[in-house]
Amino acid sequence: MYGALAVLEKFKFICASKSLRIYLQANACLFMEARRDVFQAIADPTRREIIHLIAREPRHLNAIAENFDVSRQAISLHIKILVECGLIEIKQQGRERYCAARLEKLQEVQEWISQYESFWKTKMQALKNFLEDNSKHVPEKNSSPRKSKKR
Repeated sequence: MYGALAVLEKFKFICASKSLRIYLQANACLFMEARRDVFQAIADPTRREIIHLIAREPRHLNAIAENFDVSRQAISLHIKILVECGLIEIKQQGRERYCAARLEKLQEVQEWISQYESFWKTKMQALKNFLEDNSKHVPEKNSSPRKSKKR
């Protein structure tokens, strides 16, 4: 049985694309599917901004890249992740590739958030009730400050 260090010593190669290949030995390969979901897509501020840009109207890749101070290659990687997550689709129109938003997938995020929204609404209402109940028991302060007597 190998310990974690022994496994790392045998580790030879990682290739990441749609599936992740990990070669532990020359003749053994472990495949792990790289799972992309909508939460990964919105986790990155650049991807959120890309979604915001194309939500109004489809844009070609160069028009998207012009809005960022990163390389065209970096934008292409963000676009690839957004496509894998199902938030955008790419349509070929002549020589240009246009990205169009598919925002239906954001419903998954809304459903996840809504369970916590009701939780926090209940907590905030309880806090409001507590504060209102306690404010009734606190004596009001006089509007005129007391003058201290000098000795």
